[in-house]
Amino acid sequence: MTKRRVVITGQGSINALGHTAKETSAAMAKGTCGIGPLDILDIDRLMIKIGAMVKNYDPKDHFTAKQLSLLDRFSQFTLISAREAFEMSGLVMNDDLAMRTGVIMGNSGGGLATSDESYRAVYQDGKNRVHPFVVPRLMNNAAVSHISMAFGLRGPCFTVSTACASSNHAMGQAFHLIRGGMSDVVLTGGAEAMLCFGGLKAWEGLRVMSGDGCRPFCATRNGMVQGEGAAVFVFEDRDHALARGAEILAEIVGFGMTSDASDIVLPNQTGAENAMQAALDDAKITPAQIGYINAHGTGTMANDKIETAAIKSVYGAQAKQLLVSSTKSMHGHLIGATGAVEMLACVMVLKDGLIPPTIGYQQQDQSCDLNYVPNTAIHQNIEYAMSNSFAFGGLNAVLIVKTP
Repeated sequence: MTKRRVVITGQGSINALGHTAKETSAAMAKGTCGIGPLDILDIDRLMIKIGAMVKNYDPKDHFTAKQLSLLDRFSQFTLISAREAFEMSGLVMNDDLAMRTGVIMGNSGGGLATSDESYRAVYQDGKNRVHPFVVPRLMNNAAVSHISMAFGLRGPCFTVSTACASSNHAMGQAFHLIRGGMSDVVLTGGAEAMLCFGGLKAWEGLRVMSGDGCRPFCATRNGMVQGEGAAVFVFEDRDHALARGAEILAEIVGFGMTSDASDIVLPNQTGAENAMQAALDDAKITPAQIGYINAHGTGTMANDKIETAAIKSVYGAQAKQLLVSSTKSMHGHLIGATGAVEMLACVMVLKDGLIPPTIGYQQQDQSCDLNYVPNTAIHQNIEYAMSNSFAFGGLNAVLIVKTP
């Protein structure tokens, strides 16, 4: 059977850089830093007091009181992003299309804010009851279910949870569903809202967090900075999109996924190499055709060094010509939502020829010697872009997109 081609016809987002996909892309182009002081309960009990929070956000501007009783913060972000993506796509649902349209989202923490509030009520405040909707608010599939109900989508709907690779794994599954003929349209991406006391206190224990900023690939880097938000895309069969006159933003052409099978937290170079190579093989292109890599680039000593070595191994002499950047330096590490927000950067690269920078870059590390587009965006026309996600647990997911 001939494999169908898969394109992106809509995108939406809310994160520390903006309340829409357009605002986010503009902020990336300017090298805007969305990282700043956290405004959360019990901040004085945390060692890490910075993060990439969604600013100037009032949920009542987007949802009724009745809706909010069922929506954790991560589900709110998801629905806001999905509304924008759906509207941009211009899709008009009917019964037949609804059965051929699915939702696949990446998420790691679920309704962590709801869990945090409930534990506080029971253990700190001594209450004997919690909100009756705690379970439907905190479950990882809540956001997917709310999208399907909001738009009446009755195709395959599920959540993928693979830590920092969740979004890329979710988008990869959406790609496969459409390419294989099971669906015509899939809303896909990722969402996360872990910037609460309990979430951050747990991450502090890993000793991988920076207290002063995210500086991927820089010699002075000292850890990651967490962010929050969501990004949702409309993936669609190319023929279906063309038949209805939709604008095509980009085409998904390759997906690779591997497991390190080596360590629960330390990255493995071979696993990263294999995932990148698998994506190239799936796209049936050579390394020389990739012009830009949106790196996993967390800002930790181990990740950035190993990712650089993996890129050099896969790309060989071509590695020095690549443009590689980590937009986590701007929007933070959104864990399960990271790959989705980073896909916005890849779409911008392909559509506008604008390469987002790695901001905060101060000094070269001898073990990180590629072109990381330091501090200032540059213009260059790119045909193919790669997006890397390498997660705790050794789970790797790499997507390749091209100009439509």
